Amino acid sequence: MVRSLSDETGEKREISLRVAETKQKDYGRGKVRLSASAMEAIGVEVGDVVELFAKRRSASIAWPAYIEDQEDDLVRMDPLTRQNIGASIGDKVLVRKATYKRAEVVKLAVSASMQGSIQEGFQAYVKKKLFDFVVVQGDKVAVTLLGQPMMFVVVYVRPSGIVKIDDDTQVLISDKPVEELEQRPITYDDIGGLDDVILRVREMIELPMKHPELFRRLGIEPPKGVLLYGPPGVGKTLLAKAVATESEANFISIKGPEIYSKWVGESERAIRSIFRKARQSAPCVVFLDEVESIAPIRGLAYGDSRVSENVISQLLTELDGMEELENIVVLAATNRPDMLDPALLRPGRLDMLVYIPPPDLQARKEILRIHTSRMPLTEDVSLDDLASKTEGYSGADLEELVREAGMEALKRDRNASKVTLQDFERALGAVKPSITDDMVRFYAEWNEKAKKLRRVEKPELLGWI
Repeated sequence: MVRSLSDETGEKREISLRVAETKQKDYGRGKVRLSASAMEAIGVEVGDVVELFAKRRSASIAWPAYIEDQEDDLVRMDPLTRQNIGASIGDKVLVRKATYKRAEVVKLAVSASMQGSIQEGFQAYVKKKLFDFVVVQGDKVAVTLLGQPMMFVVVYVRPSGIVKIDDDTQVLISDKPVEELEQRPITYDDIGGLDDVILRVREMIELPMKHPELFRRLGIEPPKGVLLYGPPGVGKTLLAKAVATESEANFISIKGPEIYSKWVGESERAIRSIFRKARQSAPCVVFLDEVESIAPIRGLAYGDSRVSENVISQLLTELDGMEELENIVVLAATNRPDMLDPALLRPGRLDMLVYIPPPDLQARKEILRIHTSRMPLTEDVSLDDLASKTEGYSGADLEELVREAGMEALKRDRNASKVTLQDFERALGAVKPSITDDMVRFYAEWNEKAKKLRRVEKPELLGWI
């Protein structure tokens, strides 16, 4: 039951709603989805402008909830809207009916690297794409260009406040680029077919950081680490990038080979420096990519194995040494779990082992839908058929397949406006699956060995998510 937080003075009514992800088809449309009871509570109808507030203010268009939504206290929004208001999935945000004005002038800025992409007539194209959008100065907006989102920052609006872009609005592109404007961040919405894995990782990483009182109340220590393992290209690093965006924690990413130095003691010093920085910037997620190169099985390294063993010892010391890792979670990824030192896998270090499997039929369809969401396709292109033809393809393979199909369309006709089934068939001939039966058997055997050492079965999902 949604209740309005209004008072009896006639001031604007507002409600507190829980942020949830939206479907990929709604990304970049400038809309949020609300239940009928939520709309009634704040006095809005479909198409009205609502004001959103978490860490900062923004605005969007109210749109009806999905048919399958049963909860009244949800507000579904895309990753860019979440970024504009400084909220992540599960956070509470205030929503109320907005007072807005017609936009006279809206000035946008792009990053320096994209400045050269702006050509004559581009401002009119951007205005057409942003027609009927509501924006606030400081918002980030995305415009699709050649099937890919191009990021802008709203650097000036006239009049001030919440404005709506219409036919009479003058949309300008600033001559001064925004320094280091990041492209659209990776979020959980960009990961297809891994819903259960995402829920488990969120429990291990977001729950201790956002609700540490739950652990203190029960007198238990929160988990320290998660190991993501699986075939190459299935989304381990992509999931880590999404965690960095959604958790709102500081994020330190290290690739294994970056640790090692030719100078004696420098590799161990690098490990100490990483965790010292993490303690200073807590809450923090430390991501160790290619962790098997940092902590291989001791005694099996070639060459000067003493350096490798010293690095492993230093890493283990940091994980469970004298200094507590308070509000710090270690996220590690590998496609060679058999090469990891067993000491790293015991409880209290990497507490959960999460297997990321090759995408099944439904997952492949979801991944294809994500990568083709901004690609104009002809009616004869069926994602169901493509998914059935791509057995053994990883998520990275499917991304490459879609990219190759787009390139085939350009080879066929530089003025091509849509990608055809024939383009995809040629792309299937060029992009081959990377996941073999032997690879799948290898991970199945290692899973059985890991179960004897550690608990790796799916835990009961907690109700906070």
